[in-house]
Amino acid sequence: MLLACVAAAVLAAACGRGPFKPRYEYEEELTLALDGTATLNVNASVAALVALRGAPLTTDPEARLDRGRVRELFAGPGVEVASVSLSRREGRRFVHVRMDVTDVRQLTRVPFFSWSRYRLDTRSDVVEYRQDVGAPAGRAVGEVGWTGEELVAFRMHLPSKILFEDSPGTVERGNIVEWEQPLAERLTGTPLTMRVNMEPETILYTTLILFGATIVAAAITFALVIWLVRRRGRDADPAASRP
Repeated sequence: MLLACVAAAVLAAACGRGPFKPRYEYEEELTLALDGTATLNVNASVAALVALRGAPLTTDPEARLDRGRVRELFAGPGVEVASVSLSRREGRRFVHVRMDVTDVRQLTRVPFFSWSRYRLDTRSDVVEYRQDVGAPAGRAVGEVGWTGEELVAFRMHLPSKILFEDSPGTVERGNIVEWEQPLAERLTGTPLTMRVNMEPETILYTTLILFGATIVAAAITFALVIWLVRRRGRDADPAASRP
């Protein structure tokens, strides 16, 4: 049993999942709807927020971190901050912010997300999403315990079947796409572009259509079987055929 558990853990590590999944220094997780509304989660160390976005926060892990100030950092037009929580890892403070976004295309108007340009174009046969992440603020943070192996991630949960994506990784569970970049590259402003094309109908809508079609087909089949049984019954009864 122990060997089986170890083997499973090694397999999970090889696939980039499970207990060995990378622990990102900065992570944006966007759950997108076809109309452009979205839920956005940012999980990041305070040091990364300062270095990448110039956040007016202290990187001292022992200093008090004001949640209200963190909330103000992410607030802006079309963005409602739903929750702010804090944690600590590897001697650094981390923040976890959940936001409701009215229109992802307008996120660039929010100072914190102004390093990105967002596009969402809808045609009859495809919905195209593109995000270009530009240069960071480049603010020095001093010694915060970084080893040079830290990663940045941008992850998307998409509402419909993916037709095209340029992620260097694999698509998880059918509609989750992720782009990774070393923190060192993000700090120097190495360009990052994310592109996804998807169907204009949600997976839920397609599922409901298929489910409804299955019910209709079953009802038709059931009615046909009843009609055939009754027809055979009449054919087998001589009295039923007399005038």
